Amino acid sequence: MDSRIPGFYELPPAERLDVLAARCDLSETARDALESTSGLATADQLSENVVSTIAYPLSVATNFRIDGTDRLIPMATEESSVVAAAAHGAKLARSEGGFSTSVTGPYMTGQIQVTDVEDPHAARARVLEHAGDIRAEANDQGVLVSHGGGCEEVTARALDTPTGEMLVVHLLVNTQDAMGANAVNTMAEGVAPTIADLTGGEVVLRILSNLADRRLARARCTIPPEALDRDDTDRSGEQVRDRIVDAWAFAAADPYRAATHNKGVLNGMDSLALATMNDWRAIEAGAHAYAARDGYGPLTTFEVDADGNLACSIEVPVQVGVVGGATRAHPTANAAMELLDVETGDELAGIFAAVGLAENIASMRALADEGIQTGHMKLHAKNVAAEAGAPEDLVDEVAARMVAEDDVRASRARELVAELGE
Repeated sequence: MDSRIPGFYELPPAERLDVLAARCDLSETARDALESTSGLATADQLSENVVSTIAYPLSVATNFRIDGTDRLIPMATEESSVVAAAAHGAKLARSEGGFSTSVTGPYMTGQIQVTDVEDPHAARARVLEHAGDIRAEANDQGVLVSHGGGCEEVTARALDTPTGEMLVVHLLVNTQDAMGANAVNTMAEGVAPTIADLTGGEVVLRILSNLADRRLARARCTIPPEALDRDDTDRSGEQVRDRIVDAWAFAAADPYRAATHNKGVLNGMDSLALATMNDWRAIEAGAHAYAARDGYGPLTTFEVDADGNLACSIEVPVQVGVVGGATRAHPTANAAMELLDVETGDELAGIFAAVGLAENIASMRALADEGIQTGHMKLHAKNVAAEAGAPEDLVDEVAARMVAEDDVRASRARELVAELGE
């Protein structure tokens, strides 16, 4: 099979699929699956070399109260436990009023790298001397200023790198209600010739940074110990509370634990990003980079407050928008945004932080008590049944039997399929 297909991008999706079917000797089942899709015309406008679409389940997490307003959270994920965890974490927070949020503003940083600078420190001084001119030139590059945003600050740093000293100029840009990547990149490219003239060096990279440490979203909540009580465990709410704090302390001290701890946060945030067609990859990059700024650690904090409640908080970069990109271009994402009923990028960023915290609360609650697999496998039972070959009319019954037996395994599912199918 030759992967070189000249002109492939120029073909319509149906013809691209014909080419793939022939080259890859696709089975009839695979061909039918790729043909049986919806939204192909929209997908072809959004991406390159489109041949089909893949549909994620679009779910809704309930129970959220954020800044005094009840919200239903759209989440696109193939993992049922992610949605269940978000709803459960929100329910735990709800008894004390839910989540309160704050954001630092929609600021992104554009970087202009300058190499071959004879004296980076003197060049830095020249850049700062002309910062007002650079800022004005950046703001001539697009429409952000007319929407109340634009470049607000110009800074520069001399860096000692493995290939020698270089200068890096930063543009701090208020992107208003957009994620802003294209606007920031356009500004960085637009001012590059001026910066090259000022520094006498060669401008190389001109692109935004996804370490959006000036675009932070924070959320917090408190959970009384009695909300952590469960009838099916022997531990008291106070014991579970303390175990959660100890589990957080483990993540604070150990990057191996912190990586999985933060994955739990991003399970929720990524699902919301995918549902609204925001850039989950940028969110992931920024979150992990922010977690590593002082040695990799957790994005959330769990403490016991003066009243004995579990105090939960999160601080995380959130680079999302309510305009631009695919958010409004994709009809399902547009519907998800309508379901959320948000008006500004800052408002959406606060919701992202609350969802990440809710997800993490539920995960920590499970880990600190019965263990993560008990609830996860119960929710996963239907998937196991379907993968084991259960007919559609038996999936629910097979799943229910495995959960009742506390034996969610593919081999047990196959046994039940055979038994129930007799």
